[in-house]
Amino acid sequence: MHPSSIKTRISLLGSTGSIGLQTLDIAENHKDHLQVVALCAGSKSLEKLCAQIIQFKPQLVCVPNDQDREKLISMLGSNRYKELELVTADAGLVAAATLPSCNLVVTGVVGAVGIKPTYAAVLAGKNIALANKETLVAAGSVIMSEAQKRGVKIIPVDSEHSAIFQSLQGYQNSDIDYLWLTGSGGPFRTWTLSEMESATKSDALKHPNWSMGPKITIDSATMMNKGLEIIEARWLFNLSAKKIKVLVHPQSILHSAVEFKDGSIVGQMGVPDMRLPIHFALFYPDRVASNRVPRLDLVKLGSLTFEPPDYKKFPCLLMAQEVAESDTTLPCVLNAANEVIVDSFLKDLLPFKQIPKLLEAVLSLHEPAKNPDLDDIFEADAWARREAFRLVQAPISSI
Repeated sequence: MHPSSIKTRISLLGSTGSIGLQTLDIAENHKDHLQVVALCAGSKSLEKLCAQIIQFKPQLVCVPNDQDREKLISMLGSNRYKELELVTADAGLVAAATLPSCNLVVTGVVGAVGIKPTYAAVLAGKNIALANKETLVAAGSVIMSEAQKRGVKIIPVDSEHSAIFQSLQGYQNSDIDYLWLTGSGGPFRTWTLSEMESATKSDALKHPNWSMGPKITIDSATMMNKGLEIIEARWLFNLSAKKIKVLVHPQSILHSAVEFKDGSIVGQMGVPDMRLPIHFALFYPDRVASNRVPRLDLVKLGSLTFEPPDYKKFPCLLMAQEVAESDTTLPCVLNAANEVIVDSFLKDLLPFKQIPKLLEAVLSLHEPAKNPDLDDIFEADAWARREAFRLVQAPISSI
């Protein structure tokens, strides 16, 4: 992306979330190489955002709406506000992603909200450090096609896709037999199916290894996160979904691997800490030492174990694997419905066991569009959200 003498200027979409905070932690400790030029955050995090603005002095800041904008101006005071371009909503995210001074967009927002700014950044020729899997799940064919046309690099920040990206350096797709996506198995790996029937929100939010936002943590509990990662990997690495397999690895040390035609398996190991893939993406293609990235001690590691996923316990994974083969709007619908249903679960509107049933119901009602463009994708996304809301509010016995 850059020789070490050229500063990387970052537009950070989602600066107060888990990915954003860790990105800023690395940026703060590598000021000679990394400069934050834009920050974007949500309505619930204005105090954090205000502190970030004071610390990093960005050129542009985006908040969701005009009310948030006025609150932020009040918090900052007129002197600091005058130094900022303060924008709002989707148009503001696009402005941040296409800021002329920026040469790397870190897409750290959660959900389909990441699609428009990431697409705009690609059209503007900006390289992307992508931590938003939903962008490629919903619109992978469109995003990757445009990125290829414009020579834009999309560097994955997901630990699994970063591991595969690193393992593939110097190799071609024709060398690959399979990609192996590893996952911890989440909080319910050792639970029985009957025990999972009565799982609570508190149970589902207790991830054994990773510290993540609530939506991604629930996706880990259903193993939908691995399903979405299959779809993302399909587009990111331009492979058939049949060549992408899932392996449960409770220790979360081998972050993923590539099995090559000659039988060799090359993978990437590290402690379960997102700063490692973030750091790699921020400095790619250079390898830069950092005291912010924890090291793996192989001597203390002990044993690593692997097992196949249990599809009876985790039907969301099977559902996503089947959808991953589709060149239609089905992946977009799966993603959008999942966002609504998981959010409803987090708001205590439905039990954990209803998540896969509701997802299956939305998918069964959809008439997929083949080879969709971006308009088709946004239309399918909106439809899926409406249907998911409707089904969430319906009596359980009718689903």
